[in-house]
Amino acid sequence: MQLFMTQIVKYRNRLVTQDDISYIRNLISNNPDIGRCALSRQICRDWKWVQDNGHPKDMVCRLLLLILERQGHIKLPPRKSTPKNPFLDRKSPKPVVVNTSPIETSIKKLFPIRIEQVRRTCYEKLFNGLIEQYHYLGYKQPVGEHLKYMVFSDDRPVACLAFSSAAYHLGPRDSFIGWSYEIRKKNIHLLAYNIRFLILPWVKISGLASYVLAKCSKNLASDWQKIYNHPIYWLETIVDSNHFKGTCYRAANWRLLGKTTGRGIYDKTKRVNRSVKDVYGYPLVHDFRARLCHES
Repeated sequence: MQLFMTQIVKYRNRLVTQDDISYIRNLISNNPDIGRCALSRQICRDWKWVQDNGHPKDMVCRLLLLILERQGHIKLPPRKSTPKNPFLDRKSPKPVVVNTSPIETSIKKLFPIRIEQVRRTCYEKLFNGLIEQYHYLGYKQPVGEHLKYMVFSDDRPVACLAFSSAAYHLGPRDSFIGWSYEIRKKNIHLLAYNIRFLILPWVKISGLASYVLAKCSKNLASDWQKIYNHPIYWLETIVDSNHFKGTCYRAANWRLLGKTTGRGIYDKTKRVNRSVKDVYGYPLVHDFRARLCHES
């Protein structure tokens, strides 16, 4: 009974206690004009609740406050406004116009090849539009940490690829790394997942895909460190073997680790309900296991 009274709820690895509830109630009562945004930012500061890049976990905190209100633990101040949620009301990228004349040559004649990280740059809309138009999965806005790259030959785009936060659980990867549940929970941010890779359909150049993967992998860790203030030591992706052979990943020295189970993250039937995919991984440092399995 005492444990129940002390620990109210656990959300995103944050344990909310009765003392925390009292603190939130006092913060609201002592600041009658405070808005919900200002309230969540103040709580993040006082709790030192921040992301790995040092930014406050503001949106996570707001969701926690809504949960606590629904459960009757607190009464939030009235909303001052109800802005549109850009994640729920996101429009598809607009079509883009580029030169689609065929490029069929050797990779050497394509030089100089330029690979640019384009997130938060003037090229990001072009990237989004190309993925939406020419990738078989279309464009979906990544959630969490992510970077976007475009590959140019002179000024013509020839390829696009993007990386995001890694899947929380991926059986073949977790077995290969050999980390425990607790260590994985602490260090999952040190991995990145290749969510999109597109060689534009009018580009027919042998070896380009593996070349781009290899070159991008060399710059990715420093780009991630620069933007998110923490390193990454491992890259991964999944390949639908019904559509693709994964040849470019193997040619770029990515390792085939196994296959997915063919079940979604929320599946309760334990039956295959989607295509089984190949899992590939690529270490960015030679001692990746030691770094990923380190408790701190």
